[in-house]
Amino acid sequence: MIRSLIVLMALGATLPAAAQEVPTDTGQVRGRADGAVTVFKGLPYAAPPTGALRWRRPQAPTRWNGVREAVTFGADCLQNMLPGMAGSGRPMSEDCLYLNIWMPKPVAGATLPVMVWIHGGGFVSGSSALPETDGARLAGRGVVLVSFNYRLGRLGFFAHPALSAERDGGPTGNWGLMDQIAALAWVRRNIAAFGGDPANVTIFGESSGGESVARLMASPEAKGLFAKAITASGGGRDTWPTLAQAEAKGSAFANGADAAALRALPASAVLGGITMMNKEEDRYSGPITDGAIVPANADQLFAAGKQVAIPYIVGGNDDELSFVPAAFLPMLNGPVLATLASGADAVKAAYGSPQAADRHVAGDVLFAEPALALATRHARSGAPTWLYRFGYVAAAKRKADAGAGHATDVIFQFDNLAKDDPAPMPDDLAAADLLARYWTNFAKTGDPNGAGLPVWRPLDPASPETLSIGIAGTGMAPATTPALAAIAAARDAAK
Repeated sequence: MIRSLIVLMALGATLPAAAQEVPTDTGQVRGRADGAVTVFKGLPYAAPPTGALRWRRPQAPTRWNGVREAVTFGADCLQNMLPGMAGSGRPMSEDCLYLNIWMPKPVAGATLPVMVWIHGGGFVSGSSALPETDGARLAGRGVVLVSFNYRLGRLGFFAHPALSAERDGGPTGNWGLMDQIAALAWVRRNIAAFGGDPANVTIFGESSGGESVARLMASPEAKGLFAKAITASGGGRDTWPTLAQAEAKGSAFANGADAAALRALPASAVLGGITMMNKEEDRYSGPITDGAIVPANADQLFAAGKQVAIPYIVGGNDDELSFVPAAFLPMLNGPVLATLASGADAVKAAYGSPQAADRHVAGDVLFAEPALALATRHARSGAPTWLYRFGYVAAAKRKADAGAGHATDVIFQFDNLAKDDPAPMPDDLAAADLLARYWTNFAKTGDPNGAGLPVWRPLDPASPETLSIGIAGTGMAPATTPALAAIAAARDAAK
Protein backbone atom coordinates (compact mmCIF):
# COMPACT_ATOMS: atom_id res chain seq x y z
CA MET A 1 0.00 0.00 0.00
CA ILE A 2 2.75 2.45 0.95
CA ARG A 3 4.68 1.54 -2.21
CA SER A 4 1.57 2.24 -4.33
CA LEU A 5 1.08 5.61 -2.70
CA ILE A 6 4.69 6.54 -3.37
CA VAL A 7 4.29 5.59 -7.04
CA LEU A 8 1.06 7.59 -7.35
CA MET A 9 2.62 10.62 -5.66
CA ALA A 10 5.58 10.45 -8.03
CA LEU A 11 3.30 10.25 -11.03
CA GLY A 12 1.26 13.16 -9.76
CA ALA A 13 4.39 15.23 -9.30
CA THR A 14 5.76 14.54 -12.74
CA LEU A 15 2.64 14.49 -14.91
CA PRO A 16 2.14 18.30 -15.04
CA ALA A 17 5.67 18.74 -16.36
CA ALA A 18 5.04 16.31 -19.23
CA ALA A 19 1.39 17.01 -20.01
CA GLN A 20 -1.20 19.24 -18.42
CA GLU A 21 -4.94 19.41 -18.97
CA VAL A 22 -6.80 22.70 -18.73
CA PRO A 23 -10.52 23.41 -19.24
CA THR A 24 -11.71 26.00 -21.79
CA ASP A 25 -15.24 27.08 -22.61
CA THR A 26 -15.29 24.68 -25.58
CA GLY A 27 -13.57 21.67 -24.03
CA GLN A 28 -10.51 20.27 -22.28
CA VAL A 29 -7.06 20.79 -23.82
CA ARG A 30 -3.77 19.07 -23.10
CA GLY A 31 -0.45 20.86 -23.47
CA ARG A 32 3.16 19.71 -23.36
CA ALA A 33 6.19 20.77 -21.40
CA ASP A 34 8.65 23.17 -23.04
CA GLY A 35 11.45 23.58 -20.54
CA ALA A 36 10.06 25.26 -17.43
CA VAL A 37 6.70 26.09 -19.02
CA THR A 38 3.80 24.25 -20.58
CA VAL A 39 2.77 25.20 -24.10
CA PHE A 40 -0.66 24.77 -25.66
CA LYS A 41 -0.64 25.12 -29.44
CA GLY A 42 -3.41 25.42 -31.99
CA LEU A 43 -6.38 26.24 -29.74
CA PRO A 44 -9.36 27.41 -31.84
CA TYR A 45 -10.63 30.78 -30.66
CA ALA A 46 -13.24 31.01 -33.44
CA ALA A 47 -14.93 28.79 -35.97
CA PRO A 48 -13.18 28.30 -39.33
CA PRO A 49 -13.99 31.43 -41.41
CA THR A 50 -14.76 29.38 -44.50
CA GLY A 51 -17.76 28.84 -46.75
CA ALA A 52 -20.72 30.86 -45.47
CA LEU A 53 -18.48 32.29 -42.68
CA ARG A 54 -16.02 33.90 -45.09
CA TRP A 55 -16.14 37.69 -44.55
CA ARG A 56 -18.28 37.41 -41.44
CA ARG A 57 -17.57 38.24 -37.82
CA PRO A 58 -15.72 35.40 -36.11
CA GLN A 59 -18.13 32.85 -34.65
CA ALA A 60 -17.69 30.68 -31.58
CA PRO A 61 -15.73 27.47 -32.15
CA THR A 62 -17.53 24.15 -31.94
CA ARG A 63 -17.33 22.32 -28.62
CA TRP A 64 -15.53 18.99 -28.53
CA ASN A 65 -15.76 15.94 -26.30
CA GLY A 66 -12.82 14.41 -24.53
CA VAL A 67 -9.42 16.07 -24.42
CA ARG A 68 -7.95 17.97 -27.37
CA GLU A 69 -4.22 17.48 -27.84
CA ALA A 70 -2.75 21.00 -28.14
CA VAL A 71 0.71 20.10 -29.40
CA THR A 72 0.79 21.50 -32.95
CA PHE A 73 0.49 25.07 -34.19
CA GLY A 74 -2.56 25.77 -36.32
CA ALA A 75 -2.22 26.61 -39.98
CA ASP A 76 -0.97 30.06 -40.96
CA CYS A 77 -3.54 32.29 -42.59
CA LEU A 78 -3.32 32.35 -46.39
CA GLN A 79 -0.62 34.65 -47.73
CA ASN A 80 1.93 35.01 -50.50
CA MET A 81 5.52 34.85 -49.32
CA LEU A 82 8.14 37.08 -50.88
CA PRO A 83 11.28 35.35 -52.20
CA GLY A 84 13.84 35.03 -49.44
CA MET A 85 11.34 35.52 -46.59
CA ALA A 86 11.60 32.90 -43.89
CA GLY A 87 8.13 31.82 -42.82
CA SER A 88 7.03 29.54 -40.04
CA GLY A 89 7.06 26.42 -42.21
CA ARG A 90 3.45 25.72 -41.25
CA PRO A 91 0.80 24.86 -43.83
CA MET A 92 -1.44 27.72 -44.94
CA SER A 93 -5.21 27.60 -44.88
CA GLU A 94 -8.31 29.75 -44.80
CA ASP A 95 -9.05 27.82 -41.60
CA CYS A 96 -6.46 29.57 -39.44
CA LEU A 97 -8.04 31.17 -36.37
CA TYR A 98 -5.97 29.51 -33.67
CA LEU A 99 -3.98 30.72 -30.69
CA ASN A 100 -1.11 29.45 -28.56
CA ILE A 101 -0.39 29.76 -24.83
CA TRP A 102 2.85 29.41 -22.88
CA MET A 103 2.05 28.87 -19.21
CA PRO A 104 4.52 28.89 -16.33
CA LYS A 105 4.09 26.45 -13.49
CA PRO A 106 0.96 27.53 -11.57
CA VAL A 107 1.40 29.09 -8.15
CA ALA A 108 -1.33 28.28 -5.65
CA GLY A 109 -3.58 31.26 -5.00
CA ALA A 110 -1.78 33.51 -7.50
CA THR A 111 -2.62 34.77 -10.95
CA LEU A 112 -0.02 35.89 -13.45
CA PRO A 113 0.05 38.85 -15.82
CA VAL A 114 -0.84 38.03 -19.42
CA MET A 115 0.97 39.23 -22.56
CA VAL A 116 -0.82 38.85 -25.91
CA TRP A 117 1.34 39.16 -29.04
CA ILE A 118 -0.07 40.52 -32.32
CA HIS A 119 2.24 39.62 -35.19
CA GLY A 120 3.27 42.01 -37.97
CA GLY A 121 3.51 41.56 -41.70
CA GLY A 122 1.74 44.51 -43.29
CA PHE A 123 -1.69 42.90 -42.75
CA VAL A 124 -0.86 40.57 -45.68
CA SER A 125 1.63 38.13 -44.12
CA GLY A 126 2.90 36.84 -40.79
CA SER A 127 2.44 34.01 -38.33
CA SER A 128 2.18 33.25 -34.61
CA ALA A 129 4.44 30.21 -35.10
CA LEU A 130 7.75 31.90 -35.98
CA PRO A 131 10.77 30.69 -33.97
CA GLU A 132 11.70 34.24 -32.94
CA THR A 133 8.30 34.73 -31.27
CA ASP A 134 8.29 31.46 -29.37
CA GLY A 135 6.87 32.44 -25.99
CA ALA A 136 8.75 30.09 -23.67
CA ARG A 137 11.47 32.56 -22.65
CA LEU A 138 9.05 35.35 -21.76
CA ALA A 139 6.71 32.97 -19.97
CA GLY A 140 9.67 31.74 -17.94
CA ARG A 141 9.90 35.26 -16.53
CA GLY A 142 6.51 34.92 -14.86
CA VAL A 143 3.89 35.84 -17.44
CA VAL A 144 1.34 33.87 -19.42
CA LEU A 145 2.17 34.46 -23.10
CA VAL A 146 -0.46 34.24 -25.84
CA SER A 147 -0.05 34.54 -29.62
CA PHE A 148 -2.59 34.05 -32.41
CA ASN A 149 -3.23 34.21 -36.15
CA TYR A 150 -5.75 36.53 -37.78
CA ARG A 151 -7.10 36.77 -41.33
CA LEU A 152 -4.81 38.56 -43.79
CA GLY A 153 -4.95 40.24 -47.16
CA ARG A 154 -8.26 40.26 -49.02
CA LEU A 155 -9.62 37.49 -46.78
CA GLY A 156 -8.99 39.69 -43.73
CA PHE A 157 -9.70 43.17 -45.06
CA PHE A 158 -12.42 43.40 -47.69
CA ALA A 159 -15.50 45.56 -48.05
CA HIS A 160 -18.28 45.31 -50.62
CA PRO A 161 -21.77 46.86 -50.70
CA ALA A 162 -23.38 43.39 -50.56
CA LEU A 163 -21.39 42.52 -47.42
CA SER A 164 -22.21 45.88 -45.85
CA ALA A 165 -25.91 45.16 -46.41
CA GLU A 166 -25.57 41.99 -44.26
CA ARG A 167 -24.10 43.64 -41.21
CA ASP A 168 -27.31 44.68 -39.39
CA GLY A 169 -25.61 47.66 -37.78
CA GLY A 170 -22.42 45.79 -36.90
CA PRO A 171 -18.93 46.34 -38.30
CA THR A 172 -17.87 45.17 -41.72
CA GLY A 173 -14.66 45.03 -43.75
CA ASN A 174 -12.06 44.74 -40.98
CA TRP A 175 -12.39 40.97 -40.56
CA GLY A 176 -8.79 40.61 -39.40
CA LEU A 177 -9.26 43.19 -36.65
CA MET A 178 -12.46 41.43 -35.63
CA ASP A 179 -10.36 38.27 -35.29
CA GLN A 180 -7.93 40.13 -33.02
CA ILE A 181 -10.81 41.28 -30.82
CA ALA A 182 -12.28 37.76 -30.78
CA ALA A 183 -8.92 36.35 -29.66
CA LEU A 184 -8.74 38.91 -26.85
CA ALA A 185 -12.30 38.06 -25.81
CA TRP A 186 -11.32 34.36 -25.74
CA VAL A 187 -8.38 35.25 -23.52
CA ARG A 188 -10.63 37.19 -21.16
CA ARG A 189 -13.02 34.22 -20.85
CA ASN A 190 -10.43 31.44 -20.54
CA ILE A 191 -7.04 32.66 -19.40
CA ALA A 192 -7.71 32.22 -15.67
CA ALA A 193 -7.69 28.44 -16.24
CA PHE A 194 -4.11 28.83 -17.50
CA GLY A 195 -3.02 30.78 -14.41
CA GLY A 196 -3.44 34.21 -16.01
CA ASP A 197 -5.18 37.31 -14.70
CA PRO A 198 -7.90 38.41 -17.17
CA ALA A 199 -7.80 41.88 -15.60
CA ASN A 200 -4.07 42.26 -16.26
CA VAL A 201 -3.60 41.73 -20.00
CA THR A 202 -0.93 43.57 -21.99
CA ILE A 203 -1.24 43.60 -25.78
CA PHE A 204 1.97 44.09 -27.73
CA GLY A 205 2.83 44.00 -31.40
CA GLU A 206 5.31 45.10 -34.03
CA SER A 207 4.79 46.75 -37.42
CA SER A 208 1.18 46.06 -38.46
CA GLY A 209 0.81 44.30 -35.12
CA GLY A 210 1.87 47.53 -33.40
CA GLU A 211 -0.41 49.48 -35.72
CA SER A 212 -3.22 47.18 -34.60
CA VAL A 213 -2.41 47.89 -30.96
CA ALA A 214 -2.88 51.64 -31.45
CA ARG A 215 -6.20 51.13 -33.27
CA LEU A 216 -7.44 48.72 -30.60
CA MET A 217 -6.62 51.27 -27.91
CA ALA A 218 -9.17 53.60 -29.51
CA SER A 219 -11.70 50.97 -30.62
CA PRO A 220 -15.06 50.82 -28.84
CA GLU A 221 -15.25 47.12 -29.75
CA ALA A 222 -12.04 46.31 -27.84
CA LYS A 223 -12.79 48.30 -24.69
CA GLY A 224 -12.11 46.38 -21.49
CA LEU A 225 -10.18 43.56 -23.13
CA PHE A 226 -6.68 44.72 -22.06
CA ALA A 227 -5.06 46.88 -19.41
CA LYS A 228 -1.72 47.89 -20.94
CA ALA A 229 -0.26 48.19 -24.43
CA ILE A 230 3.05 48.24 -26.33
CA THR A 231 3.46 49.49 -29.90
CA ALA A 232 6.75 48.67 -31.66
CA SER A 233 7.41 50.27 -35.07
CA GLY A 234 3.68 50.62 -35.60
CA GLY A 235 3.43 54.00 -37.31
CA GLY A 236 0.13 55.63 -36.47
CA ARG A 237 0.02 58.81 -38.56
CA ASP A 238 -1.17 57.14 -41.75
CA THR A 239 -4.70 57.34 -43.14
CA TRP A 240 -6.68 54.17 -43.75
CA PRO A 241 -9.33 54.23 -46.50
CA THR A 242 -12.93 54.94 -45.56
CA LEU A 243 -15.58 52.27 -45.83
CA ALA A 244 -16.89 53.84 -49.03
CA GLN A 245 -13.41 53.85 -50.57
CA ALA A 246 -12.88 50.22 -49.50
CA GLU A 247 -16.25 49.21 -50.95
CA ALA A 248 -15.27 50.75 -54.29
CA LYS A 249 -12.09 48.67 -54.36
CA GLY A 250 -14.04 45.59 -53.31
CA SER A 251 -16.50 46.18 -56.13
CA ALA A 252 -13.63 46.46 -58.60
CA PHE A 253 -12.37 43.07 -57.44
CA ALA A 254 -15.85 41.50 -57.48
CA ASN A 255 -16.50 42.59 -61.06
CA GLY A 256 -20.25 42.22 -60.63
CA ALA A 257 -20.25 39.13 -58.41
CA ASP A 258 -22.70 39.10 -55.49
CA ALA A 259 -21.93 37.98 -51.93
CA ALA A 260 -22.78 34.32 -52.60
CA ALA A 261 -20.58 34.20 -55.69
CA LEU A 262 -17.71 35.88 -53.84
CA ARG A 263 -17.93 33.33 -51.03
CA ALA A 264 -17.89 30.54 -53.60
CA LEU A 265 -14.59 31.71 -55.09
CA PRO A 266 -11.56 29.50 -54.47
CA ALA A 267 -9.47 30.94 -51.66
CA SER A 268 -6.53 31.23 -54.05
CA ALA A 269 -8.58 33.54 -56.28
CA VAL A 270 -9.39 35.76 -53.30
CA LEU A 271 -5.75 35.75 -52.19
CA GLY A 272 -4.62 36.90 -55.63
CA GLY A 273 -1.09 38.20 -55.95
CA ILE A 274 -1.07 40.40 -52.85
CA THR A 275 2.30 40.63 -51.08
CA MET A 276 4.17 43.13 -48.96
CA MET A 277 5.47 44.67 -52.18
CA ASN A 278 2.29 44.38 -54.26
CA LYS A 279 -0.89 45.51 -52.53
CA GLU A 280 -3.05 45.42 -55.68
CA GLU A 281 -4.21 48.87 -54.62
CA ASP A 282 -6.90 49.19 -57.28
CA ARG A 283 -8.69 46.10 -55.90
CA TYR A 284 -7.51 45.74 -52.29
CA SER A 285 -8.15 48.28 -49.52
CA GLY A 286 -6.13 46.89 -46.63
CA PRO A 287 -7.45 47.79 -43.16
CA ILE A 288 -10.28 50.31 -43.10
CA THR A 289 -11.44 53.31 -41.10
CA ASP A 290 -14.86 51.71 -40.96
CA GLY A 291 -16.51 53.98 -38.36
CA ALA A 292 -17.17 51.13 -35.94
CA ILE A 293 -14.02 49.20 -35.01
CA VAL A 294 -11.81 52.04 -36.28
CA PRO A 295 -13.71 55.33 -35.79
CA ALA A 296 -10.99 57.62 -37.22
CA ASN A 297 -7.24 57.91 -37.82
CA ALA A 298 -5.18 56.85 -34.81
CA ASP A 299 -3.39 60.18 -34.35
CA GLN A 300 -6.72 62.04 -34.45
CA LEU A 301 -8.23 59.75 -31.84
CA PHE A 302 -5.16 60.05 -29.61
CA ALA A 303 -5.13 63.84 -30.02
CA ALA A 304 -8.77 63.95 -28.91
CA GLY A 305 -8.07 61.67 -25.94
CA LYS A 306 -10.47 59.01 -27.21
CA GLN A 307 -8.08 56.10 -26.62
CA VAL A 308 -8.16 54.16 -23.37
CA ALA A 309 -6.03 55.89 -20.71
CA ILE A 310 -3.83 52.91 -19.88
CA PRO A 311 -0.06 52.52 -19.39
CA TYR A 312 1.56 52.59 -22.81
CA ILE A 313 5.01 51.92 -24.29
CA VAL A 314 5.63 53.09 -27.85
CA GLY A 315 8.76 53.33 -29.98
CA GLY A 316 10.69 51.93 -32.90
CA ASN A 317 14.10 51.20 -34.33
CA ASP A 318 16.79 53.74 -35.17
CA ASP A 319 17.26 52.68 -38.81
CA GLU A 320 13.97 51.06 -39.81
CA LEU A 321 14.69 50.90 -43.54
CA SER A 322 18.33 49.82 -43.37
CA PHE A 323 17.36 46.70 -45.34
CA VAL A 324 16.50 48.84 -48.39
CA PRO A 325 19.45 49.19 -50.81
CA ALA A 326 20.56 52.80 -51.23
CA ALA A 327 19.73 52.74 -54.94
CA PHE A 328 16.06 52.10 -54.15
CA LEU A 329 15.66 54.75 -51.45
CA PRO A 330 14.75 57.60 -53.86
CA MET A 331 11.83 55.54 -55.19
CA LEU A 332 10.63 55.05 -51.61
CA ASN A 333 11.32 58.58 -50.40
CA GLY A 334 9.41 60.29 -53.21
CA PRO A 335 5.91 59.06 -52.27
CA VAL A 336 6.66 59.48 -48.56
CA LEU A 337 7.79 63.08 -48.98
CA ALA A 338 4.73 63.79 -51.14
CA THR A 339 2.55 63.23 -48.07
CA LEU A 340 4.26 66.25 -46.48
CA ALA A 341 3.23 68.56 -49.35
CA SER A 342 4.99 71.93 -49.28
CA GLY A 343 6.91 71.03 -46.12
CA ALA A 344 9.00 68.38 -47.85
CA ASP A 345 11.89 70.71 -48.67
CA ALA A 346 12.13 71.93 -45.06
CA VAL A 347 12.17 68.33 -43.87
CA LYS A 348 15.01 67.36 -46.20
CA ALA A 349 17.00 70.44 -45.14
CA ALA A 350 16.59 69.52 -41.45
CA TYR A 351 18.82 66.48 -41.92
CA GLY A 352 21.85 68.64 -42.73
CA SER A 353 22.82 66.80 -45.89
CA PRO A 354 21.07 65.18 -48.85
CA GLN A 355 22.74 61.88 -48.01
CA ALA A 356 21.35 61.84 -44.47
CA ALA A 357 17.90 62.80 -45.74
CA ASP A 358 17.93 60.03 -48.35
CA ARG A 359 19.01 57.53 -45.73
CA HIS A 360 16.53 58.32 -42.96
CA VAL A 361 13.58 60.43 -44.09
CA ALA A 362 11.22 57.60 -45.04
CA GLY A 363 11.88 55.67 -41.85
CA ASP A 364 11.39 58.78 -39.73
CA VAL A 365 8.16 59.76 -41.50
CA LEU A 366 6.71 56.27 -41.31
CA PHE A 367 7.88 55.25 -37.82
CA ALA A 368 9.93 57.61 -35.63
CA GLU A 369 7.79 60.76 -35.84
CA PRO A 370 4.50 58.83 -35.43
CA ALA A 371 5.86 57.11 -32.30
CA LEU A 372 6.74 60.49 -30.79
CA ALA A 373 3.35 61.91 -31.81
CA LEU A 374 1.35 59.04 -30.28
CA ALA A 375 3.47 59.07 -27.12
CA THR A 376 3.04 62.83 -26.66
CA ARG A 377 -0.71 62.69 -27.27
CA HIS A 378 -1.15 59.75 -24.90
CA ALA A 379 0.90 61.40 -22.16
CA ARG A 380 -1.20 64.55 -22.50
CA SER A 381 -4.25 62.44 -21.70
CA GLY A 382 -2.71 61.83 -18.28
CA ALA A 383 -1.84 58.18 -18.86
CA PRO A 384 1.69 56.93 -18.01
CA THR A 385 3.67 56.71 -21.25
CA TRP A 386 7.18 55.55 -22.11
CA LEU A 387 8.95 56.24 -25.42
CA TYR A 388 11.95 54.26 -26.69
CA ARG A 389 14.31 54.01 -29.66
CA PHE A 390 15.97 50.66 -30.25
CA GLY A 391 19.38 50.78 -31.92
CA TYR A 392 21.09 47.56 -30.88
CA VAL A 393 22.47 45.30 -33.61
CA ALA A 394 23.85 41.85 -32.83
CA ALA A 395 27.64 41.75 -33.09
CA ALA A 396 27.75 39.35 -36.04
CA LYS A 397 25.32 41.49 -38.07
CA ARG A 398 26.80 44.96 -37.63
CA LYS A 399 27.59 47.12 -40.64
CA ALA A 400 29.27 50.48 -40.68
CA ASP A 401 26.39 52.16 -42.52
CA ALA A 402 23.36 50.47 -40.93
CA GLY A 403 21.55 50.52 -37.60
CA ALA A 404 18.70 48.42 -36.26
CA GLY A 405 16.37 47.66 -39.15
CA HIS A 406 12.64 47.06 -39.14
CA ALA A 407 11.56 44.01 -37.11
CA THR A 408 15.10 43.20 -35.93
CA ASP A 409 13.98 44.04 -32.39
CA VAL A 410 11.34 41.28 -32.26
CA ILE A 411 13.75 38.48 -31.40
CA PHE A 412 15.16 40.71 -28.63
CA GLN A 413 11.66 41.38 -27.24
CA PHE A 414 11.14 37.62 -26.89
CA ASP A 415 14.69 36.97 -25.62
CA ASN A 416 15.11 34.34 -28.33
CA LEU A 417 18.56 35.19 -29.67
CA ALA A 418 19.68 31.66 -28.96
CA LYS A 419 17.38 30.59 -31.82
CA ASP A 420 19.21 32.90 -34.23
CA ASP A 421 22.09 32.14 -36.53
CA PRO A 422 24.93 33.04 -35.97
CA ALA A 423 25.18 32.38 -32.27
CA PRO A 424 24.83 35.52 -30.13
CA MET A 425 27.65 37.11 -28.16
CA PRO A 426 27.32 37.92 -24.42
CA ASP A 427 26.52 41.59 -25.13
CA ASP A 428 23.78 40.51 -27.53
CA LEU A 429 22.22 38.28 -24.88
CA ALA A 430 22.45 41.12 -22.35
CA ALA A 431 20.57 43.45 -24.72
CA ALA A 432 17.82 40.86 -25.18
CA ASP A 433 17.62 40.30 -21.43
CA LEU A 434 17.30 44.05 -20.90
CA LEU A 435 14.43 44.44 -23.36
CA ALA A 436 12.61 41.35 -22.08
CA ARG A 437 12.94 42.61 -18.50
CA TYR A 438 11.48 46.00 -19.41
CA TRP A 439 8.59 44.34 -21.24
CA THR A 440 7.72 41.81 -18.52
CA ASN A 441 8.14 44.38 -15.71
CA PHE A 442 5.64 46.54 -17.57
CA ALA A 443 3.22 43.63 -17.91
CA LYS A 444 3.47 42.87 -14.21
CA THR A 445 3.28 46.37 -12.72
CA GLY A 446 2.48 48.93 -15.42
CA ASP A 447 6.01 50.33 -15.12
CA PRO A 448 8.96 48.96 -17.15
CA ASN A 449 11.55 49.97 -14.54
CA GLY A 450 13.10 47.50 -12.16
CA ALA A 451 16.16 46.63 -10.12
CA GLY A 452 19.39 46.68 -12.11
CA LEU A 453 17.88 48.36 -15.19
CA PRO A 454 18.81 51.81 -16.51
CA VAL A 455 16.12 54.27 -15.38
CA TRP A 456 13.42 54.82 -17.98
CA ARG A 457 11.55 58.02 -17.19
CA PRO A 458 7.91 58.42 -18.25
CA LEU A 459 7.38 60.88 -21.07
CA ASP A 460 6.83 64.53 -20.19
CA PRO A 461 4.98 66.15 -23.13
CA ALA A 462 6.60 69.51 -22.36
CA SER A 463 10.11 68.08 -22.63
CA PRO A 464 9.92 64.62 -24.22
CA GLU A 465 12.71 62.13 -23.69
CA THR A 466 13.23 58.68 -25.12
CA LEU A 467 15.05 55.63 -23.81
CA SER A 468 17.86 55.03 -26.28
CA ILE A 469 18.89 51.36 -26.41
CA GLY A 470 22.09 51.03 -28.39
CA ILE A 471 25.40 49.29 -28.83
CA ALA A 472 27.18 51.90 -26.69
CA GLY A 473 24.68 51.58 -23.86
CA THR A 474 21.18 52.45 -22.71
CA GLY A 475 19.98 55.76 -21.29
CA MET A 476 17.65 58.71 -21.64
CA ALA A 477 18.05 61.14 -24.55
CA PRO A 478 16.04 64.01 -26.05
CA ALA A 479 13.19 62.62 -28.12
CA THR A 480 12.84 65.54 -30.52
CA THR A 481 15.35 66.18 -33.31
CA PRO A 482 15.29 68.94 -35.94
CA ALA A 483 14.19 66.39 -38.54
CA LEU A 484 11.34 65.01 -36.43
CA ALA A 485 10.20 68.52 -35.55
CA ALA A 486 10.19 69.45 -39.24
CA ILE A 487 8.20 66.32 -40.12
CA ALA A 488 5.61 67.08 -37.45
CA ALA A 489 5.30 70.69 -38.63
CA ALA A 490 4.93 69.62 -42.26
CA ARG A 491 2.31 67.04 -41.35
CA ASP A 492 0.27 69.50 -39.36
CA ALA A 493 0.46 72.08 -42.14
CA ALA A 494 -0.57 69.52 -44.76
CA LYS A 495 -3.78 68.87 -42.84
